[in-house]
Amino acid sequence: MPDPQETRRAFLGGIGAVAVGAACRAWPVRLAHAAGQGGQKRSKPNIILFLVDDMGWMDSSAYGSKYYRTPQMERLARQAMRFTDAYALPLCSPTRASILSGQYSARHGVTSATGHRPPAPADAPRYVAKVATNRRLVYANSKNYLDPKIVTFPEVLRKAGYRTGHFGKWHLGLTPPHWPDKQGFDVTWHCAPDPGPPSYFSPYGVAAKGKATARQKVGNITDGPKGEYITDRLTDEALKFIEANKDRPFYVSLWQYGVHGPWGHKEAYTRQHAKRTDPRGKQGNPIMASMLQSIDESLGRLLDTLDELDLADRTLLIFYSDNGGNTHSNLPGSRQMKIPPKHPRYAQVLDWKKWAGQKPPTNNAPLREGKGRIYEGGVRVPLMVRWPGRVKPGTTTDAIVGPTDLYPTILEAVGLAPPEGHVVDGESFLPVLRGTGTLKREALFLWFPHIVPAVAVRQDDWKLIRRFEPQPNYPDLLELYNLKADIGETTNLAKDKPAKVKELNALIDRFVKETGAALPKPNPAYRPPPPSHAGWQARQECRLAVSEGLLVMEAAKGRLSMLTSAVPAVAGPLRLTLRMRTGKAGRLGIVYWSSTNPPRFARERRRDFQPKADGQWHDYTVTFQPVGKLTGLRLDPSISPGRIEVQSIRLAKPDGTAVKTWTFAK
Repeated sequence: MPDPQETRRAFLGGIGAVAVGAACRAWPVRLAHAAGQGGQKRSKPNIILFLVDDMGWMDSSAYGSKYYRTPQMERLARQAMRFTDAYALPLCSPTRASILSGQYSARHGVTSATGHRPPAPADAPRYVAKVATNRRLVYANSKNYLDPKIVTFPEVLRKAGYRTGHFGKWHLGLTPPHWPDKQGFDVTWHCAPDPGPPSYFSPYGVAAKGKATARQKVGNITDGPKGEYITDRLTDEALKFIEANKDRPFYVSLWQYGVHGPWGHKEAYTRQHAKRTDPRGKQGNPIMASMLQSIDESLGRLLDTLDELDLADRTLLIFYSDNGGNTHSNLPGSRQMKIPPKHPRYAQVLDWKKWAGQKPPTNNAPLREGKGRIYEGGVRVPLMVRWPGRVKPGTTTDAIVGPTDLYPTILEAVGLAPPEGHVVDGESFLPVLRGTGTLKREALFLWFPHIVPAVAVRQDDWKLIRRFEPQPNYPDLLELYNLKADIGETTNLAKDKPAKVKELNALIDRFVKETGAALPKPNPAYRPPPPSHAGWQARQECRLAVSEGLLVMEAAKGRLSMLTSAVPAVAGPLRLTLRMRTGKAGRLGIVYWSSTNPPRFARERRRDFQPKADGQWHDYTVTFQPVGKLTGLRLDPSISPGRIEVQSIRLAKPDGTAVKTWTFAK
């Protein structure tokens, strides 16, 4: 394969993309230059990619929401082709990098949402040198920027005479060498670091170059009138660009900050939505409804402007989201809601509690889970494409498409091809849009080695998830679902369909080989977990043993600590009673709890108690309130070393009703 740096130099030096008549081939694609069409000039369409951040598949009335009001999205659906089976990656940066490059995240290396972090040196090792001894595998790091050596499709368009503009969120590089103006955009309106906007209301907190403080962001976003809303402003900037370039072909990335945190919203809208309920009983967050209303208005203004400028018939408009809906942030007990009063974001915590209470940002039902997960709720997203005269309005397709497909689709639509040597993993879905054909590839792949690491393949109605190691609450290495019959991924058919599992697994093996995916490696320092005693395991240097019906905890240094995920999936409030005795370890004791998958234990989810070092039996009781259902417990009966004997641990409701009791008789 040609060297990517040489490919880029050759392309920018004049060996640009030229007209092609045939559709892009199926995955993987290595496109060469195509011959021109006898010198005949073609009228090149304008291209607009309207990208929403964190918008789930069910987050609009166009896709079936009964709570969110999005009339402009319904208007677009009547004029466009609506995709029911469109995919993104579980987080934003990998999706954005795949859109611009046409490559799977396994190939370009941006696998997580780390574009706001300092870029690693080009020669930095892919894997960290050392990880904790309790980790079985070592996972590759995500790149923190889209490699400038990659020729993006905006660069191809610009070389072909298009005027290009990027407006809004970027999150593909913190430093100027990785900003959008270095990736093919003539005009930009953005700031860094991402992922969220500096503020949804002016003044936005973006510093002039060279004057940023630790908390300020840098870019070319300028303040407007006090209280101006960033969704409205970036729409203004994009429409101004369109107006200025109406007489020449243009490409616009209108990449909204909404509906990502910090969840700035117009209270007048929120107040109205707070009076409403969802007849499905699923959605109901008025802040999210308010932010989606603002996004919807932005889309409406764009559609109106294209009509007013007589550009609608000459414009290919793509409406898309970068990952599934957020179902976990800002829940009571989460770190976002436990920041101290002096923190700059504390006012936003109070605002969320005022309007949203205990509601998550959204609900993706009937899809499973959400953002950050490889289940459908995290990866299936809205996609609508309008191209008057070429795409039949008001149509629906179940074609399986993803972010890698936009690159070849856009370029084929304007009669261009990627530069020679640039590998495109996607396939043009232009035949689907025109109603002249279908996709030819075997399957679509989702690579996400983070949070709950996994890779997935979607082929026809089938989806196989392959995990690299068992995870708490995700014990199966293989999960097979028939999405036509089970869109909620409730029934794992892996054991019932071994032939299908083998077939799809072979496709994943081929995908890994073709893309050079960085598989996790065994951790040479791994130490197997200590033995379990009634579901409890020792942490750090602590030792556990059962003797004469007692659980004996000992540590020569550090703290006495143990944890379990063998807990009932119950909601709170709950009361934990620990019966123990000690004659030495007498410093502070702590009870931690978790309601996340996998279990995570943090300072904001703890209760303290004071053990008595008198050698006598004592009962210590703490009451706590998990967010949602309990997933794990961690006990540090003393944060100093020593010996403690535990007779029993009892979990109960506040009224004393037993939930579970642990005893330690052999």
